[in-house]
Order: sequence, then structure tokens, then C-alpha cells
Amino acid sequence: MVKEKRDDETQSDSNSPEKAVPRLCGTNYPLSICFVVVNEFCERFSFYGMKAVLTLYFTNFLHWDEDLSTAIYHAFSGVAFFTPVVGALIADSWLGKFKTITFLSIVYIIGHVVKSLGAIPTVGDHTIHVVLSLFGLFLIAVGTGGIKPCVAAFGGDQFEEEQTVERRRFFSFFYLSINAGSLLSTIITPMLRAEVKCFGGECYALAFGVPAALMVIALVIFLSGSGMYKKLPPQGNMLVEVCKCIGFSIHNRWKHRSSTYPKREHWLDWATEKYPKQLIKEIKMVSRVLFLYLPLPMFWALFDQMGSRWTLQATRMNADFGGFIIHPDQMQNTLVPEPHVKESYVQFLNLADKNVSIILQEQNGFRTTVAPSQDPDDYIKLQLNSKNHSFSFDLNYEGSSTVCIQTLNETSAYSILLYKEGTNLDCRLLEDEKSKPKKGKATLRIVNAYKTELNFTLGNEEFGTVDANYSSSAYKVVTRGHYQGQCTVGTMKYDVDLGLLDFGAAYTIIVDVIPNENKLKIWKTEDIKANVIHIAWQIPPYVLMSAGEIMFSVTGVEFSYSQAPINMKSVLQSGWLLTVAFGNIIVVIVAKSAFMEQWEEFVLFACLLIAVSIIFSIMAYFYTYIGTEEQAIAAEETVNISSQPLCTNISLNTVNKNII
Repeated sequence: MVKEKRDDETQSDSNSPEKAVPRLCGTNYPLSICFVVVNEFCERFSFYGMKAVLTLYFTNFLHWDEDLSTAIYHAFSGVAFFTPVVGALIADSWLGKFKTITFLSIVYIIGHVVKSLGAIPTVGDHTIHVVLSLFGLFLIAVGTGGIKPCVAAFGGDQFEEEQTVERRRFFSFFYLSINAGSLLSTIITPMLRAEVKCFGGECYALAFGVPAALMVIALVIFLSGSGMYKKLPPQGNMLVEVCKCIGFSIHNRWKHRSSTYPKREHWLDWATEKYPKQLIKEIKMVSRVLFLYLPLPMFWALFDQMGSRWTLQATRMNADFGGFIIHPDQMQNTLVPEPHVKESYVQFLNLADKNVSIILQEQNGFRTTVAPSQDPDDYIKLQLNSKNHSFSFDLNYEGSSTVCIQTLNETSAYSILLYKEGTNLDCRLLEDEKSKPKKGKATLRIVNAYKTELNFTLGNEEFGTVDANYSSSAYKVVTRGHYQGQCTVGTMKYDVDLGLLDFGAAYTIIVDVIPNENKLKIWKTEDIKANVIHIAWQIPPYVLMSAGEIMFSVTGVEFSYSQAPINMKSVLQSGWLLTVAFGNIIVVIVAKSAFMEQWEEFVLFACLLIAVSIIFSIMAYFYTYIGTEEQAIAAEETVNISSQPLCTNISLNTVNKNII
């Protein structure tokens, strides 16, 4: 009775007059795809705009180290591309693509709002910021991943089966909207972060808030085209059915592994005792494509590092284009070698008026001469016998010798000031900054070489009172730029011009008052050199990777749609997106293992991708492409077996092409 009623309903639907589909400007393209494309543009602006500043948010706002920031960044990306499986399940077995996109977009928006709240400094303490940020990222990952396999497939659904050329062009325009949205977002949101000030610092809340607004716009635009869409009904819990069929096939084959049971042409044929041949045939089609996808995660492992490792690398580069500054997160090495265990770095700053020769008593061959007011080129690395070690330096100044004894700690860097005390030479130890300042900024400290205390102001930065006789202020981080300030000594005020404080440099500013001349003597040393490798060196890799990704993704999305059986298109789309997830897992594993230098890591990924490309080329050569005629035959066979018990609901729902 139930079966007869369903057949009557299907027959009634097929005889009903087909609703006219609005066309785009007199072409053969359905007008509804415009809403899908614009929705995708806004959604990708939202997603990539948030991701563009995410790594720097971790390092600068949450104060995580680079390895942890990289791991969380790629873990988020991995979750975002694992959840397409969930989205495909919901769409195919319960809500359909339209409702799935709508409801998960709401989850997406809530995630953006929570993430933006977590970036407001006045909202709770550090723990609250971390909790809100991670929870917001989780909701965003669920939202973006859940709708991802549905949007592309939903756009493809708007075309008739015979419109293969139009559908292929749609996927090209669809992917163009993705790249346009991501490109604009990676330009705009870093500017909002760096150039708009809020809550006394960089405005991460605004940089996350604008993508949230774009996601709201994306949902509104998508819903605006509701009356024009071809909304295919849910196709049944196909992914679960596929998994059960595969599981039964493996179990059945294992069960008869040692028997004289007749061999079968394909391992999936072991499921014929329980599942229809047409379903097994469709799973074979999907499994062939999924096998072809096995090498693809390595491409995404390299590509997605443009938002993490490459962005962090950009913070250590010179970003000045003749007055126009590129922010590191708009790009999507000059590293200082930091002292290791049982090592210490030292440099000598000669404040005397003649050369000073230096000999280290404990190490033969250690001899150097330091000229007055000469900035040393490099630190000298010293080996320590323990965590801290006392060194004796023989200082020769104008024929007289003085011994300077200093205790140095391992994994530290120092400056030893050499200065005249009466007619003799004396020394003083200052501990230096040993790491480059983050975000491409500069850092500096003030050393008071005068006999009385002084106050130092540079721009809006107050260094406070610096004690006399070669005392030092704490380091302050400043934005790269030209700086002027004021120094107050007693009742006297002096104007100061320090010139350019450059990307990634650490400076020591030594201040003295010239007797009887009523003016300052200032010596600016560059203890950590400014970034010398220009950020323009990243442009060719970005261009090449982006060009490769365009060709890779456009063909991949269209291939996944065209090679999938009619009732498994969302399933195969989610399989395509899973390659991105596994690629990000590879990066997390490498980042957390921390067994190699950064340049070695880059070389490793490049070599692996070359090897994988060769393997994929061989696999693709032997792949047999399923054409339109074969797809049509497969669809017809699906209709013909609709009366079989296991696939009745799936088949009837699949072939129902009426707009609901």
C-alpha cells in the first residue's frame, strides 16, 4: 500500500507543469546561480578575512609561541575541512542542501560574533579570551565546513543534466568568486587590524567583526534567491549506506578468505549478497575518485602555510616599498641565531676615545680590537662550562691593562660597555634582547652615560627615569618609523632625533651630555640587525602557489561533481574537501614535532610535493574519465532499480527533479 501511494505521488509530480526557470540576461544560465556566486564571495571574504589575521592574533593578542600558533591555526583549518562530511550527511539524509546551508550559516555567524567578543581586551581575562576564541573558531569551523560541500553542489543542481558546458563554466565563475573574496579580505582585514586603533592597540575585534558582517550579508543574499532555486529533496543517508556496504564487503571477503569460494572481479563485489548491484557500481565510481585523491593533501599542506608559516616569516622581513608598507598578514630571513645551552653571546661597545684591545684569558686565540663608537658587526659566541660562567677579559687601553671579570649565563646575550673612569678603563655588563621583536616592529632601550639621572621621551613612549653611570632602561617595543623625542637632564631639556627605527631591529641608545657645550651626545647601536631580506621575495611564491591553487581547485571541484553518481555528489564533494583537512593535519604534526629549522621545513614540504606530483601524474594517467553518456546511463539504471528494498527511498528522492 505504501509503495503504491509513493508511485502515485511520483507520477503526479512528473505530470505537473514544470515551473519556468528565470534565465540570466537571455542566456541559458539560470538566474539563481547569481545568488549562489555572490553568497560564496561574501562567505569566502568572511572566512579568509578572519584567517588572514588569525596567526598574528594568536602570537600577539593571546601571546602563544609560533609553533603553538601554527598548530592551532592548522587544527582549525583541519576541523573546517573535516566537517563537510557532517554537512553532506545532514543535507543528503535530513534537511536538503538549501536548509543545511541556511541553518549552518546561522551557526557560522554566531561563531564570528563569539570570536569577535574574544578579541575585545576589556571582555574578561586571558582565560576568557582563549575560551571565547577557541569556541568561536569551533563554531566557525562547523559552519563553514558544513555548508562547503552543499554550496558547490547546490549551484550545480541549478543546471539540467545536459548542460555540461554551462555547469563547467559556472564552476569557473564560482571559484573566481572564492578567489575574489579571499583576495579582497586578505588586503582589507589586515589594514583594519594594523591601521585602526581600538582599546589602546591593534583592533583585532574590528578585523574579526567585519568578516562577521559579511557572513550576515552572505546569508541574506542566499535567502533572497529562495524562490528561484531548484531545491532537490534529501537523497537519503547515502554516506552511511556507502560505509555499510563497504564494511559488509570487507567483512564478507575476510569471512571467505580461506575457503574455495569463487573469486570476484572487484573487492566490492563481495557485497552483492546484501546490496544492489547498482549501489555497488556507484560506490566503485566514488572509490576510484577517492583513490585518486590520496596524494592531494600534500598540496594543501604547503598551500595553507601561506596563512601561518609564511605570515610569520613575513614579520621578519623588510616590508617597505618606498613609503608604502605591506602588513605581514597581507602576504600570506634575517633570523637571529639564538644562543643554545652552554652558549652565550657577547659584544663590546667602546665609549672611550681610543681603541681598546681585548684578550680572553681562558680561550687561546680570542683577540679583538674595538674602535670608539663603532657598532660591532656580530656578537661573539662563547662556550660555557656550566649554566653560568665567569670570564676574564684583558683590556688594553693606551698601553695600560685592565682586567674585566663578568659572569655570563647560558642562552643569553650581553653588551659589555667599555668606558673611562678617570684615567683608567672600566666595564659594565648589560643583558641584551636576543630575539627579534614580533610583527616587524622595533625595540630599543636607553643607556644613561651621564653622571646624573635623566628622563627620556620618544614620541608617545615614556622611558621614565634612567639612573646615572651607565644604567639602562627596560626595552620598549615601537612601531617602525622615524622618531623624535625629548631628553630631560636636571632642568635642561634637549630635543632628540633618532632617525629610522627599522623593521625587526633592536637598538641601544647611549645618551651622554657633552661638558661645557650644553648638548647631548647620542650613539645608536643596532644590536639586532633590521630585516634585510625584502618581503617582495615572497611575491613570486605567492603568485605561483595561487596560480597553482586556482587550476587545482577549479578542476577539482568540477571533477568531483562530474565524476560522482547523481545521488552521491555531496559525498564526493566532502571527500574532495577532506584532502584539505588531511593536508592541515600534516602541518600540525610537523609543526609540533619541532625537529628541524624553519628553512629545512620549507625544503621538506617542497620536496614532498614534487614527489607527490609525480605519483599523482602516474595515477591520473591510468584513470578512466566518466563521460556524460555514462552518467546518464547510470542515472537511468538508478531509476530502474528504484523498487529494490534497500535503495527505494534514495532512488526516488534522487530522480525527483521538481522544484519544492
